[in-house]
Amino acid sequence: MTSKAEIAAFLAAEFPQTRCTVEAVGHRSASVRHPIGEDELRPGGTVSGPVMMAVADVALYVALLGAIGIVPLAVTTNLNINFLRKPSADRDIIARCTLLKVGRSLAVGEVSLYSEGWEDPVAHAVGTYSIPPDAGR
Repeated sequence: MTSKAEIAAFLAAEFPQTRCTVEAVGHRSASVRHPIGEDELRPGGTVSGPVMMAVADVALYVALLGAIGIVPLAVTTNLNINFLRKPSADRDIIARCTLLKVGRSLAVGEVSLYSEGWEDPVAHAVGTYSIPPDAGR
């Protein structure tokens, strides 16, 4: 399993634009955090859908890298999201991912997104990643 530190270093080097931080990496699981400020809000004072989708995608990627190693060219092939309730405009978004299947060429996972400190999720996503054939596994 790839460590939290290795994945965080990879993301910092290759995706310096992301504001997500790796909170934890486990067996086929991960959690990430995204700080919320004015730039993440849409009219009406809620976190924008594209921000929540990006956080879900990062959580999937982190969980996958934890499971298969640093494979930069693993890519999202599908991401479906359900927005369940209005997230807080002044709390970080926390994404918790569990990989449901990790095969040779595809991985499928689900992500629950929360406003920090809330018990009920604000969104739920399911995504699929394509793993390149030369991933060395």
